Amino acid sequence: MTTGIPGLDSAAAIAAAVVALGGAAALLYRWTRSLRQFRRRTGQFFDDWFGVEGRPGVPERPGVMQRLSSLEEKAADIKHEVRPNSGGSLRDAVDRVEARTKHLDKP
Repeated sequence: MTTGIPGLDSAAAIAAAVVALGGAAALLYRWTRSLRQFRRRTGQFFDDWFGVEGRPGVPERPGVMQRLSSLEEKAADIKHEVRPNSGGSLRDAVDRVEARTKHLDKP
């Protein structure tokens, strides 16, 4: 579509090109920003999964597998204490106290 005024037609074409280039630049910026955020989040995930070595001023953070192993060990200790065994668990102590105080309930 033309207006019949060559200067105005040229200005409109230049303005359309500037708007198109600006839109493409904005779209490219958003894509690269999204890509940077994805890369950063992926890096954070892998740091959490594999752990981070300690460095001056920053303590070491163990990875998921190390933390899971630690939790399994703690769960085994708790399991040992809440089940009757050789007499050394918390459950055995509660049973002994109950047996000793059972006669106090009877009138």
